[in-house]
Amino acid sequence: MKLFQKLIAAPAIISMASGLAVNAAEINSTDLGNYSNTNNLVSLGDFKSDTLFPGDWAYDSLKDLTNSPRFNGNSVTRLEAAAELNNLIAGGEGLMNGAAIGRLSDELGSELAIMKGRVDGLEARVNGIEAGSFSETTTMSGSAGFLIGATDSGKNYVDSVQFEYVMEVDLNTSFTGEDKLNIEFEAGNGLTNVGADKTGLDWGSSSGDAVEIDDINYTFPVGSWTVAVGDSMDASKTWPNACSMNNMVDNLGDCGAANSVDLSGNVSLSAATGFGDGWELGLGVSGIAGKTDTTSSGLFTKEGTDLYGLALGYEADTFGFTVAYSDKDTANYYGLVAYYSPEEIPTTFSGGVEVGNPDSGEDTTQWAFGLSTDVGEGTLSANIGTNGKIADNAEEIYAYDLSYEYPINDSMSITPFVYISETAGSTTDTTGAGAFVSFSF
Repeated sequence: MKLFQKLIAAPAIISMASGLAVNAAEINSTDLGNYSNTNNLVSLGDFKSDTLFPGDWAYDSLKDLTNSPRFNGNSVTRLEAAAELNNLIAGGEGLMNGAAIGRLSDELGSELAIMKGRVDGLEARVNGIEAGSFSETTTMSGSAGFLIGATDSGKNYVDSVQFEYVMEVDLNTSFTGEDKLNIEFEAGNGLTNVGADKTGLDWGSSSGDAVEIDDINYTFPVGSWTVAVGDSMDASKTWPNACSMNNMVDNLGDCGAANSVDLSGNVSLSAATGFGDGWELGLGVSGIAGKTDTTSSGLFTKEGTDLYGLALGYEADTFGFTVAYSDKDTANYYGLVAYYSPEEIPTTFSGGVEVGNPDSGEDTTQWAFGLSTDVGEGTLSANIGTNGKIADNAEEIYAYDLSYEYPINDSMSITPFVYISETAGSTTDTTGAGAFVSFSF
């Protein structure tokens, strides 16, 4: 920073002092140490007075040039006068009063030097803070949301108006330019999510107001493959997934193929590679499935719960699809999801189907279908599907949801919603309604 620039910045430094009430007796001589060899600076011993009074030529000149309320007939300290002089220089008025500014600069040269020294000191402190801050390759992003909603299900313990919040923070750091260390923090108080279990909303967190590390993983290239390893990480993290449904009900997530296309997992490895013309292959493996699994049987043992899977995806300009297979110890799943966005209308259709083959019991089927279309400035989404896995000989039950996401600005949106979740063997469906506001930063 050049001297002239430092003098321009000096009023901000002076204003942080105690009301600018600083006099020569309070100044430590070390403040001027860096400038003792400068020929055009005077020493503290050259101060003619600690204070300027009306009638002093410097006082009257600054009063005429600045029209500052400081010069109201009361005395001012020399540092206060120097700060007003800097304001003149910063504002450019000095260009029209060069002779007077030059004389004032000579008169208040020591005070200007003190301010320059304090700017240098502030720069050194700022540089020290920056040296101890995040690395230059670390970025932070976050989101937060508030939800208010209610349900009517014939079950008194969930039939209430509920208010919930969620907060998420992501830290991402690259060490080579091609890798990424990702750490995700999450907090929230959504214990029921305006509904029970997966029949309720796909929204929020149940961390019980405690900030938790929701995910930590490291992604890096190995040849043509993108590989991710981590704890609390989905084994399908790097996979293709052509589902584009904007669902509200949790059981409609991943277009009804949440056990295959979304492998889930805990201590996981995930890998994917593209091989041209829109095709992509994903592989994944995870030991001890789920963050809530408290077993201590270790990774990839007979006693443990392990997951294995793969996915193959294709994506073109207006459509895409993904087929996936997973082995979740107690069942195998086969899934297909797809989307289609015709060029003629601003609408995306998306859906999927999944078949499960459990080790015991009957095979299951689950499916979902939905659309999202632009309406005004927002997006209207409507979805339907089975309310979870349905055994071949079991009663079919369904879930429906409707929502409208309206962008308040680039970082805020509000989404009112309604949904219905049918219950097996019951004539009473769960109906929910509400709205949530999302913030991103």
